[in-house]
Amino acid sequence: MSLLQEFVKHLAREDAILVCVAWTEGSAPRDAGAWMAVFETELIGTLGGGHLEFQAVAQARSQLQGRLQAPQLRYALGPALGQCCGGVVHLQFERAGAADAAALLLRLERKRQPVALFGGGHVGRALVQVLAHLPFSIAWFDSRDEIFPDEVASNVHCEHSDPVQLAVRDLAPQSRVLIMSFSHAEDLDVVAACLQRQREFGDLPYVGLIGSQSKWASFRARLRARGFSEQELAHVTCPIGVPGISGKEPEVIAVAVAAQLLQGLGS
Repeated sequence: MSLLQEFVKHLAREDAILVCVAWTEGSAPRDAGAWMAVFETELIGTLGGGHLEFQAVAQARSQLQGRLQAPQLRYALGPALGQCCGGVVHLQFERAGAADAAALLLRLERKRQPVALFGGGHVGRALVQVLAHLPFSIAWFDSRDEIFPDEVASNVHCEHSDPVQLAVRDLAPQSRVLIMSFSHAEDLDVVAACLQRQREFGDLPYVGLIGSQSKWASFRARLRARGFSEQELAHVTCPIGVPGISGKEPEVIAVAVAAQLLQGLGS
């Protein structure tokens, strides 16, 4: 369950004060749009912690008890709060109840970048667990039956596709593609389908293939035989993940790959 889903579910039982970062000046722990839901005894979300969050929680709980009703407050992080960021944060406070749930879901849902993940093995499962908490929407494909877990996050869509490479043609534009199936033959077919789509539409900004440099050398030769140029092959990232992380455990690979995808969002 995402933080937003948890917030909305809890609203069915009691009201909260929703605290949002309206805008910032200079350095701040979180950007505009960050939010925190303050209930009588619980918190969901964060504004970055520290004394800013402590003060915001106190203000919100006063509003819950009907004592203070300031809709927006300005916090100077340096001298006033003793935080080293040194900037200024403007926080907006508003009461929320069960009747506001649908509107809040629409308003607070983050814009997510599409990721297509081919392969439901150990690394694929670990990667989905990491990406589910990040600004991505995941289309998860495998050719095997009954490979997906019974429950996945709301931003994960599971799809059986056989042959699996046929799913490439229907991917959302600007999808980041990760290829890690149980079969080298399937991996090769998916890479080829991605390169063909990239040739026709140029709308797959990242195509990543799990494996070693020797695996990629073998794939390069086979893909050249299928008519792909060196320039086209240069679009494929293999091995995947940020450099310098040597662990091969599924969770380690998942973190390294997620970091690489996040780096790409800024380019």
